[in-house]
Amino acid sequence: MAKREGWLGRLGSRLNRMEARLDERRAEVEAEARSGLPHPVAADRGPAAAAARAPGPAPAPALPERPDPVSVVPWGMRVAAEVSWRLLLLAGMLWVLMKVISEVRLVVLAFAAAMLVTALLQPFVVRLRKLGLPRGLATAVTAILGFVVIGLVGWFVVWQVMENLDDLSDRVRDGINELKLWALDSPFHVTEKQINDIAKNLSETIGTNTEQITSAGLQGVTVLVEVLTGILLAMFSTLFLLYDGKRIWNWTLGLVPAAARPGVAGAGPRAWRTLTAYVRGTVLVALIDAIFIGLGIYFLDVPMAVPLAVFIFLFAFIPLVGAVVSGALAVVVALVTQGVFTALMVLLVVLAVQQIEGHVLQPFILGRAVRVHPLAVVLAVAAGGLIAGIGGAVVAVPLVAVTNTAVGYLRAYSREQLHMGHGAIGPGPHGATAVGSAMGEPGNDQRA
Repeated sequence: MAKREGWLGRLGSRLNRMEARLDERRAEVEAEARSGLPHPVAADRGPAAAAARAPGPAPAPALPERPDPVSVVPWGMRVAAEVSWRLLLLAGMLWVLMKVISEVRLVVLAFAAAMLVTALLQPFVVRLRKLGLPRGLATAVTAILGFVVIGLVGWFVVWQVMENLDDLSDRVRDGINELKLWALDSPFHVTEKQINDIAKNLSETIGTNTEQITSAGLQGVTVLVEVLTGILLAMFSTLFLLYDGKRIWNWTLGLVPAAARPGVAGAGPRAWRTLTAYVRGTVLVALIDAIFIGLGIYFLDVPMAVPLAVFIFLFAFIPLVGAVVSGALAVVVALVTQGVFTALMVLLVVLAVQQIEGHVLQPFILGRAVRVHPLAVVLAVAAGGLIAGIGGAVVAVPLVAVTNTAVGYLRAYSREQLHMGHGAIGPGPHGATAVGSAMGEPGNDQRA
């Protein structure tokens, strides 16, 4: 205990002496600042000491210059800061863009549909022009024939559904009764009272929610009006794109800055070829899927085989998700109308055709022109569906494919310009990141 007290006493005395020295040093500095004299130790060294002892007014003390705060920050931190605020700016711009698109979703989807239809019909316009028809007449003939074919397909689907609706409802009722009997005889120990209670609860739910069902019907009328409006917008947009697409593209190029205009002028036609290849390939693959799955459903005696085949064709325009949904719909119809064995056979047919599509048809027909990673396809379909529903899911993948082609060409074009010695496209570094370049820091090339 005594040793500890002695050690603490010595430590306290040392701290007191250090405090006294600091107070003396502080007093000396304050006295020098008030008198304007240099430090006494520095006054005794070299020529500066002689100048200090010379008569005359004492020179003002030279204060050290503070460096620029930007130059003190490490280069990596400066780059991270500038990348961060640019990312924040892009995120804000994307958020605003998504809000604008959600407000005018009908117009955007109609124009996107017009672009897809134009990519499909434009080769026919080119062939008619080569046969000697004027541009206006070739455009009118192609547009009218295309719209008529699309309208006939829609009418055929509705007609087939209405013709087979009564037979389908009877078969569904019989299938539900068979499922009920199967549930009673199954090892799950389901009683008839439980099944009746479930049916009663469903009936009561429908009866208590009549107002909601009515409002849903009114909303369905509103959706129908919007769909008709979108169809008209898509038709007019397709007509003008077929007739005056080149002039519209030249006008769009005029909005691009002059420094980036050559690159965009080269990326545009390549992106359009990618879109055309995507639409043609998707239509051909969807047609093959619809024919073979439809034949399988027809020979298995599943009702509404032709409308189901048309649904398979339409849903094939939604990659990955559309094939699953249309195949599940065919299996469900087969289950409730023909039983478990027929449903399993339909499932085998759907899986076989989809495997052939994924491993043979798509690589052979689409090729490298629209090759997109499956993860990008899934994320694009999910994002498009969340933003704009089924229309967004249909448009998402061709948008990603076109963007991939355009960005790849612009990157190659920029590298070619740098290799030829024309300099990078756009201004050089500026702001905080330009300080390191001006100071000659390693790795800070002006063209980076």
